[in-house]
Amino acid sequence: MKSIRVAVAAAAAVAALTACSSPMQAGAAAVVGNERISMGKLNNDTQAYLAALKKAQLDETALGVPANQAVLQRLVNVSVSRQLMDRHKVQVSETEIDTALKDPGQFQSPEINLLANGVAPSDARDYARAMVGLTKLQQQFGGQAGQERLIQEFSSIKPVFNPRFGTLNAQRSEQNPALFVDTGRFGKVTQQQAQQPAQG
Repeated sequence: MKSIRVAVAAAAAVAALTACSSPMQAGAAAVVGNERISMGKLNNDTQAYLAALKKAQLDETALGVPANQAVLQRLVNVSVSRQLMDRHKVQVSETEIDTALKDPGQFQSPEINLLANGVAPSDARDYARAMVGLTKLQQQFGGQAGQERLIQEFSSIKPVFNPRFGTLNAQRSEQNPALFVDTGRFGKVTQQQAQQPAQG
């Protein structure tokens, strides 16, 4: 899974650098290929994410950017992933999603891993579907050798961001593209926090 994270981190950096500044659809936070991410969706997801951080006793300042930008980047990356999966007819089963959601990543807790990746519990299944789908897509492209093609495919769907979010920082996108991030952003999580099960 790490090679997927590296590949998509690079692709997200390219996408951030090449994102167009064409006119936005009214009420859109971003337009990604043929999908629109509404301001309402972004606001709801950001509130859910902030509530999940608070419940886990994690400080949102560890993100390094405003929470709505981290959530928006993750929504964009999931949208790109979904469109690539549709384009290449990649299917992900509910069982595969369940298995992916048990992955703790660099933490002892899958819940903290999701939060470190900018994912609120309500968006966990979409995120896991994207993770598994991109892993399958890279395998379809030839495994490790398919990483470059995966980056090219990911970069081919260019998001258009609402100007109110400014220009994404390319370095941040390369290190923490929200869908596949360096989970070190919560490096000071205590073992007690990491072992707390998610509730609700």
